[in-house]
Amino acid sequence: METSTLATYHCLAFAWYFFVAYSITHVRAEERPSEVFLYGGQWKYLTVLNLVLQAVFYGVSFLADVLRLIKKLRCAKCVISSRDLLFSVLAFPVSTFVCVSFWTLYTYNRELVYPKSLDGVIPLWLNHAMHTAVLPFALLEILALPHRYPAKRKGLILLGFVAFLYISWVLWIYSETGEWVYPLFALFSPPGLAAFFAGSLAIIISFYNFGEFLNRMIWGQSE
Repeated sequence: METSTLATYHCLAFAWYFFVAYSITHVRAEERPSEVFLYGGQWKYLTVLNLVLQAVFYGVSFLADVLRLIKKLRCAKCVISSRDLLFSVLAFPVSTFVCVSFWTLYTYNRELVYPKSLDGVIPLWLNHAMHTAVLPFALLEILALPHRYPAKRKGLILLGFVAFLYISWVLWIYSETGEWVYPLFALFSPPGLAAFFAGSLAIIISFYNFGEFLNRMIWGQSE
């Protein structure tokens, strides 16, 4: 894509994610079911954190495009490095994980991840904006321009560290409230839950590798 076209696309994507994140974080308190949005608010849900992540990524991408357009190439190079790191390590694998895991569990038993009581609070369009549209956006980003992936070890360490932080946040909330972020977790024994988290990490790592594979197949090996 031309830089001007990329700038327009990234600006619109940023505005979209900002709007979606704003919409979910401003669900009226009196409409919220008693079992959700308590300790930690919306910030305990990976879906909502992913919306913020995507907004940050597209904001950084738009800034990189603007810097290229105004010929600030030295600054642009630094911002592009941050953009590529954000996309490769977090934006693509997390979006893919959110979409695939949510709809897999929703199809199996929606009460485990998205209780029916939420239907009266969160509109259908917002549900799909949070859980469905994130994957097409991520794939479109790969098609739009090449991204430089970090060394495999560095990328996986960063991804694993972020996953560890989120799991720690989930466990902290449980220790404070006695309630799990997702009802699904209550089905597991402690060893079973550890295995579930390990399996989820393996899946998100596979999505990291898949994104790297797509990037290489479409754009060639990064130098």
